Amino acid sequence: MAKVTYIIEHGEDIVEENGIGTVMEIAQQNQVPGIEGACGGCCSCATCHVRVHPDWIEKTGRATEAEQDLLDLESKACDRSRLSCQIELTEELDGLIVEVAPF
Repeated sequence: MAKVTYIIEHGEDIVEENGIGTVMEIAQQNQVPGIEGACGGCCSCATCHVRVHPDWIEKTGRATEAEQDLLDLESKACDRSRLSCQIELTEELDGLIVEVAPF
């Protein structure tokens, strides 16, 4: 289990302790605003778009080609953009910080 911090609009932080699953699943279980996950986490929409905090990019990795294809359709995507359904929260990611897009 690990901790993840979601930064939502207006800079408000929502911290979820003891998360298990993907960053999207944890957000949905805790009703984090802005994480819809319309496709249920199968990487076929971009309604779970987040931006990984710069300090965590190396640990989470960059968007895969499948993610990037979807993110290319997002007007506010950037080089830190990921689909939260594709980030499995592990002990290595304990303390992860993501911004819920769009910002």
